[in-house]
Amino acid sequence: MLIVAERINASRKSIYRAISEKDKNFIQNEAIIQTHAGADYIDINAGLFAEKEIDCLKWMAEIVQEATALPLCIDSADPKAIRMILPLVEKTPMINSITLEQRRFEALIPILLDRPCKIVGLCQTDGRAAHTASEKIDLTQELIGKLTQAGVSSDNIYIDPLVFPLATDAGSAKSTLEAILSIMKSFPDVHSICGLTNISFGLPERKLINRTFLTSAIIMGLDAAILDPTDGPLTAARKAAWLVSGKDPFSQIYIAAFRQGLLRA
Repeated sequence: MLIVAERINASRKSIYRAISEKDKNFIQNEAIIQTHAGADYIDINAGLFAEKEIDCLKWMAEIVQEATALPLCIDSADPKAIRMILPLVEKTPMINSITLEQRRFEALIPILLDRPCKIVGLCQTDGRAAHTASEKIDLTQELIGKLTQAGVSSDNIYIDPLVFPLATDAGSAKSTLEAILSIMKSFPDVHSICGLTNISFGLPERKLINRTFLTSAIIMGLDAAILDPTDGPLTAARKAAWLVSGKDPFSQIYIAAFRQGLLRA
């Protein structure tokens, strides 16, 4: 399972402060601990800085790549920001994200085709985000069609069906799980991904909800997630779910995790 480490995000107060104060050591330590925790990509997000986002992302990309050999996930809704950051990225990046919103799609496609990269595709179009399973499936089909027609390889597409907080949308988990199952059956060459912690926003004992949803999503076919890799019980649940879902032949990943002390739930 591909893990995108979520912690270097300006929506976290500690990260916002570190970016504001240019606290290089703090940001680099976040990159290092997530690398040691088994991440595959390090997400960097400076969206709360608005007009300063590009400058902040440039600084973050530079110092994070000094601290870890992992590739970056450039997390921005601004095509210009992505275009400005990509030349600074050393390894094949992940871009988070593209949508079916016409202006955003048309602005991003030339940028994304200019160099190899993985692309997170959100189930969202002009003025509308997908909430029901059928909406998520329909928008996925349209998005995959447009991306592949534009020249994007299916293996580089990571569909995010969008997870909304259960506190405000009681059916969010159910509709997303149904969509993941259908998407992965209909489009076996693409990948599915989600921003895991969205599901528990506004509720107590968030980590319990996160673990429960991730386990269910893996069983449905989810093969990538944006999450906190330093959450030990979440890692244990993820490894067990990967085994139970039949994706771990001879239990090799699970046993390796046990030997590394990662299964202390």
